[in-house]
Amino acid sequence: MKKLIAVFALAGIFLGGCNTIAGAGKDIERGGEKLQGTAQETKQKM
Repeated sequence: MKKLIAVFALAGIFLGGCNTIAGAGKDIERGGEKLQGTAQETKQKM
């Protein structure tokens, strides 16, 4: 029974970490898109 609980606990930690990493990746991607848009606007003004 203890082994089963340990397996579920590890699975929960692993799946929770994936969600966090995926969320961080999306945030970084959005930030990059904003930087790219600002760079293009600045380039057009020059």
